[in-house]
Amino acid sequence: MTLKPGRRHPITVVPAGVRIVVRIAGQVIADSSSALTVREADYAAVHYFPREDVDISALERTSHASYCPFKGEAAYFSVPVAGERGINAVWVYEEPYEAVSRTKDYVAFYANRMDSVEELPL
Repeated sequence: MTLKPGRRHPITVVPAGVRIVVRIAGQVIADSSSALTVREADYAAVHYFPREDVDISALERTSHASYCPFKGEAAYFSVPVAGERGINAVWVYEEPYEAVSRTKDYVAFYANRMDSVEELPL
């Protein structure tokens, strides 16, 4: 069942407006001036990065999946060099629902599993 965002569950997708650098296990895994920020209801904002700004070679697709009635089905990746905390630490919505359609071909990270997520002025 697909649900549409509204007053009770708002979702916005906007340009981040900053350069964002993500590091894990001592390496830069993403560096982008074109990231999007998704704000959903009362959840913490999440940055989504264009695939071309992510070191995809550092990721390994897993069989894990999750479902959100507002966003769709998420596929997951691990960051093997990060060990246990890198397992399923990265996700994508390959066929996102309309509310977040701009995130197609974008990658998101669990910030609390990264070494750092640094926001820098453009």
